[in-house]
Amino acid sequence: MSTPDLRQWWVRLAQAAGLVAIGLLALFDLRFSRPQSMADLVILLVRVGLAVATVPLWLPVHRLGSRRLPLAALALASTSLAVTAAILVLPGGRYVLGGGSWGLAESAGLIGVVFVVARWGAPRLAPAAAVAAGLAVATLPLRSGAESLLVIFGLLQVLAAAGAAAVGLYLRVMAAGRDRAIALVRAEQRAEFARDLHDFIAHHVTGIVVQAQGARFVAEQDPQRVITALEQIERAGAETMASMRRMVGILRNPDAPPDAPLAPLAGVTELAPLLSGFNGTANAPARLHVDGDLFGLPVEVSTSAYRVVMEGLTNTRQHAPDARTVDVAVRRTPDWLLIRVADDGASPRTAPARGHGFGLIGLTERVRALGGTITAGPGVAGGWVLDAAFPLRVAR
Repeated sequence: MSTPDLRQWWVRLAQAAGLVAIGLLALFDLRFSRPQSMADLVILLVRVGLAVATVPLWLPVHRLGSRRLPLAALALASTSLAVTAAILVLPGGRYVLGGGSWGLAESAGLIGVVFVVARWGAPRLAPAAAVAAGLAVATLPLRSGAESLLVIFGLLQVLAAAGAAAVGLYLRVMAAGRDRAIALVRAEQRAEFARDLHDFIAHHVTGIVVQAQGARFVAEQDPQRVITALEQIERAGAETMASMRRMVGILRNPDAPPDAPLAPLAGVTELAPLLSGFNGTANAPARLHVDGDLFGLPVEVSTSAYRVVMEGLTNTRQHAPDARTVDVAVRRTPDWLLIRVADDGASPRTAPARGHGFGLIGLTERVRALGGTITAGPGVAGGWVLDAAFPLRVAR
């Protein structure tokens, strides 16, 4: 049984127990009450009716911030107070109780009303409704008299109502904190998806630009290559637009699940198609070198490693048009996943300044969040090298 189902089962069990308790207390009230007149009988039936009337208020599961709930609780509490006043004012009214219960079922029902009002009621109306219901509970023992013992019972019922209100407020605060945590997770996840989408679009847009430039130069000499380039441009543009539409759809819907697919969250096992697409749009062929089994990696490590390779290939295409080869090396050890993207371009490059886009800066944040390291700079033999290392044991 899942956690939500188990929680719902416990709620239903508590509601059933409450119904049984209200029913038994109502029978107790009827058993020990001896009305002597028609007025006494009417008051007795009204008291039992008030106990029954509390059930529709605390039994259902209400919507948070409900306005009907505190309004109904105010009406019920006012009616209970009016009945208490009538018993005190009418001649012989207290004899209705005949030394028995003052209305235990009604007391229990009103305490339940205090709880649900504090838990689910609208913030502006809930305090007044809870206070009114608590006052009604406190004055119930006065229906039997003003002796010190009855006053003590009234105080005990006030404490019970205060405890019910405290529990309701506690659950309300806990639920609000859980909702805020969920909202924060969704916001962070959307920011993460935005960075992924930036990398994905940047990779395809640079490829589109390179293909368009190449098609312009070979248009007269080899028209067939122009057609191939246009097909690749169309495919990359369609994938980019589809990812953007998914992103916009998710951002417009605040209730969307945080794990909704926005962009292709590929992993290191999908590096071969990535390099194949790069080779179709770049002058320098990319070669993949794999050492170790890449299956079974933590998903956050696998997708982040894929983003590192994508960023490295994108930077090579943008900043090293004279590169002749690009080597992508992926090595898995028992404790680490090592990624290297190295080209032999001779064009001078510098690391991007902090705050300039989400490319290498956002990727650095992502790698460090997993406990890894990432460096980018000139290689010993020339060119440019992007290195990343992901710890596998920490990730798990």
